[in-house]
Amino acid sequence: MSAPVVDLKGRSPWSVLPPLVLGFFMIMVDTTIVNIAVPSIQKAFGASYTDVGWVNSAYLLSFAVLMLPAGRLGDRYGPRGMFLVGLVVFTVASAACGFAGSIGVLIAARVIQGVGGAAMTPQTMAVITRVFPPKSRGAALGVWGMVAGVATIAGPVLGGILVESWGWEWIFWVNIPVGVVALVWTVMTVPHLETHKRYFDVIGTVLAVAGLFLVVFALQEGETYEWGKIWGPVTIWELVGVGLVVLAVFVLRQHRLGEKALLPLRLFHYRNFSLANVSAFMISFAMLGIFFPLTIFLQTILGLSPLHAAYVNLPASLLSGVVAPFAGRLSDKVNGKWVVAAGFAFIGVSLALVYAVLSPEVSEATLIFCMLPFGIGTGMVFSPLVNLATAGLDHRTAGAGAGAFNAIRQVGSVVGSAAIVAMLTGRLATTIPDAARSVASTLPSQLQAPFEKIFASSELSADSLQQGFQPPADVPASAAKQIGAAAQQAVGDGFTVAVKDTLLLVIAALVVGGVAALFMSSTRRGQDAPASGPAAVDTEDDEQPATV
Repeated sequence: MSAPVVDLKGRSPWSVLPPLVLGFFMIMVDTTIVNIAVPSIQKAFGASYTDVGWVNSAYLLSFAVLMLPAGRLGDRYGPRGMFLVGLVVFTVASAACGFAGSIGVLIAARVIQGVGGAAMTPQTMAVITRVFPPKSRGAALGVWGMVAGVATIAGPVLGGILVESWGWEWIFWVNIPVGVVALVWTVMTVPHLETHKRYFDVIGTVLAVAGLFLVVFALQEGETYEWGKIWGPVTIWELVGVGLVVLAVFVLRQHRLGEKALLPLRLFHYRNFSLANVSAFMISFAMLGIFFPLTIFLQTILGLSPLHAAYVNLPASLLSGVVAPFAGRLSDKVNGKWVVAAGFAFIGVSLALVYAVLSPEVSEATLIFCMLPFGIGTGMVFSPLVNLATAGLDHRTAGAGAGAFNAIRQVGSVVGSAAIVAMLTGRLATTIPDAARSVASTLPSQLQAPFEKIFASSELSADSLQQGFQPPADVPASAAKQIGAAAQQAVGDGFTVAVKDTLLLVIAALVVGGVAALFMSSTRRGQDAPASGPAAVDTEDDEQPATV
């Protein structure tokens, strides 16, 4: 093993890794752990699916948009200090989430939790890049990538155990002891690293936050406002348009600032970095897109408890953890892009199987079997993908590159969460009435009018599924039982169609991510970028012109 990039006073670089991946595991678990608690949180606060969707989106949004400035701040003030600050903020915000007395307070606490996560995440990659020598850097980043994959898929499993055993609050409170351990461990093992004084783009930060917020808000709230007007003449689609324009202005500003930018566009001159970001965006989109509708389906339609719903994902989660280290080693021997592309294919096959078997009568065992390729695929994607993306980063671009990669990956989660919530709620407003009309035609004529009255008297939306549909009070008990069963069938059939339609969007995202992987070059672990790549960019002195 070659000498480490920094002096660790005789310690192995691997001694630095545990507190970093422990903190990172906690962050990544919280991107998916809420999904399993959606029905419980709805019941506790009387919230809608859209409201609970914001519990996830608020965290993902603040997490994603602040990682770019957090990466730069880590370069300026040191990754160790930024990681510790983020760890404290994340842990305190986790406690506040558990004590929240309303859905609004919970969403606000999740925003702050996302701020802490954003401060931490780029520092984990930056420290690894700067502490580990090139020869062993790929293996360390492979562990980092494995943690990302395992944590994301393990979130619903851990959440199901906590919600079933102690209540939804514990999906947040469990972070407190983990955060304290990670804090002490970081102080003991993570070294102070050299800092680089850089220009901080405040205007760019505001543009990125504003643009992403407008797009995500519009996507997630579109169904609430029936994709029409929100305030006065302002419509949902106008918000989307304004958000995209603001993001375009952000990109133009980054181009003008060059190496002073929050997001140095020169990083994207490196082919693998660009394509890895596309794949990372799509896999994050897909991960959130899978768990949200499937978790609700398991609990609302199949009637599973949070714990039993979590068990459906448990075998895939364990399989992902087993496969990931082997995938990392395999990408040492063959071009890593083939491993990543194969991982996308496995995930796509898994979703195709779920799509084929999904029905209100599907068994848990069938779904567990269909999810096994999903576990294999996630184990194959994350580790090699991180290595392909970071092979050209060195200490001069570590913070910016890590911030960019993680920000784009999390933007995929934000957009995925918003798009899936919007599509699911939108489709439910159509599929359940269609299913109700189909079921009504099978009922005796004297029961059709009372049956149709159930749906006509309800503002049919995803929110009403949790409360169920009650027959009119003047219907005899014998008829009420038949009408209730028919209503349950209509809801089950309609919800199944909506979930399957939503899965098609996720499969499309996986196709894009897999194709992007196939077009990557053959850069190997431990192989730095060529002189024209981002590693050659001199960003240590912002007052000097960049050298290439």
